[in-house]
Amino acid sequence: MGEQDSRGETEFDVVVVGSGVAALFGAAVAASRGMATCLVEKTERFGGTSAYSGGAVWLPGNRVLARDGVEDSVQTGRTYFRAVVGDRTDPDLQDAYLNTGPMVVDHLLDTLGIPMRFQAFPDYFDAPGRQQTGRSIYPKPITVDEVGERVGDIRASVPSDQFGAPEHPTRVEGGRAWVARLVLALDAMEAAELRLSTAAQRLLRDDGGRVVGVEVRDASGSRSIGARRGVLVAAGGFERSMDLRRRWQRMPTAAWSASHPDTGTGDAVRMFDQVGARLDLLDQSWWCPATLFPNGHAAFTLGVRSGIIVDGTGRRFANELLPYDQMGRRMHARMDDGAGEEFWLVFDDAEAGGYPAICVPGPDPDQHRQAGLWHTAGSIAELAEAIGVDEVVLGESVARYNSFAARGKDEDFGRGEDPYGRFFLGASTPEECLRPLEGERFHAVRLVLGDLGTKGGAVTDHDGAVLDTDGAPIPGLYAAGNSSASVSGEAYPGPGVPLGSGMTMAFRAVADMAGDTLAVDPGALAH
Repeated sequence: MGEQDSRGETEFDVVVVGSGVAALFGAAVAASRGMATCLVEKTERFGGTSAYSGGAVWLPGNRVLARDGVEDSVQTGRTYFRAVVGDRTDPDLQDAYLNTGPMVVDHLLDTLGIPMRFQAFPDYFDAPGRQQTGRSIYPKPITVDEVGERVGDIRASVPSDQFGAPEHPTRVEGGRAWVARLVLALDAMEAAELRLSTAAQRLLRDDGGRVVGVEVRDASGSRSIGARRGVLVAAGGFERSMDLRRRWQRMPTAAWSASHPDTGTGDAVRMFDQVGARLDLLDQSWWCPATLFPNGHAAFTLGVRSGIIVDGTGRRFANELLPYDQMGRRMHARMDDGAGEEFWLVFDDAEAGGYPAICVPGPDPDQHRQAGLWHTAGSIAELAEAIGVDEVVLGESVARYNSFAARGKDEDFGRGEDPYGRFFLGASTPEECLRPLEGERFHAVRLVLGDLGTKGGAVTDHDGAVLDTDGAPIPGLYAAGNSSASVSGEAYPGPGVPLGSGMTMAFRAVADMAGDTLAVDPGALAH
């Protein structure tokens, strides 16, 4: 636990800011090494945006994959990662992420005792080294009884947390399972202290410029928490800051992000800016299509099974079965090209009028119709009038798509040709992904450009140390997760890269604080 310094303030070896998976894992690694560790979370619940995630972790060549029958290696993962990301980020940083991944999994299994499993989910790009069934691992679900009294401290699921749906779970899954298991692991360590409703205000530095702690604010006021070894900032991004989104990302609102409104407000970026940190990738997010809801929030949407997506002009502009970040980027490009901020998923009654996409929670037809977000009509022309697009343009878009469906080949965008696109439909051929829009009723549901968080922040070296504007490490300061500039640059290589890279850099940051040098060289898996 922490000690009192000469001024009566609490002092620890390590202070961690944030409580997403990267932050919790970093704190658990530090405490398991015997380092007195304090984690501060500004909201009343642990989990950040990580709690909303599916829980995928992308760490090539780890032993869970080998145990579950997936043939993979660090080198194969590196071949793929390099092909997708290129040189947008430091190759040493990329190597540090990829080579350390198996060590992260070993620590989770052997030191923290967290059970994991492989689950199929394809990598997102057709590039050398790709795994068509994916290489992502997930935490095994945990029952509510196992979590015990901590259940109320774990961020609720998206339907409950943002849309007011009742929640009576018997078990905790996905990203919430990571959060619950890591919180329980920390609770069992004498060296760890967790503080909710404690907001980091600014980083504290000594006369030599070293970061030596954090000023925080809780219910009793402001106080300082000292850090003898270092401060790890893993407090999310700035997706909920309207000012920063407009400034760096040309977004009309911050309300469409998948994160909780109280998280991802840019605290980390502001603290880094105050100490002269170098920032990068501020124009980047983990983009996705999102279904707009009457309360103004938007829900992450993927796995379109039928229908087409059109922009505000009524034109189809992309393969609807693209991986969500790539589809989001196409939407952003259309917005930049002047097509407007409105997008529509247009579909027919093939699923009895149900929503032909994965969206949690699913839109309620009656509530969405009342809010003008779901329109139903007896013809494409009537539907065009209802959603305010040119009926000729929308009619031509539907007719052209239907002609492709009849021939079994999408000549404009290649829908169904990639294994990722076929995955959610359980399809084996492109033809199975191309079904014409037909029948007596047609629907349109409003989509917007959403995100799973921003991915720009502090530039770090291969040990997670934050660099200043001259490229030198700021002593005592580290970053991980969405508070840092992502190692994946402007790409989203596969499911679990955000959590996997965040956990890995937190692991390396703690090792550096402890004076333990980890290898970076390709193929080196030990230190």
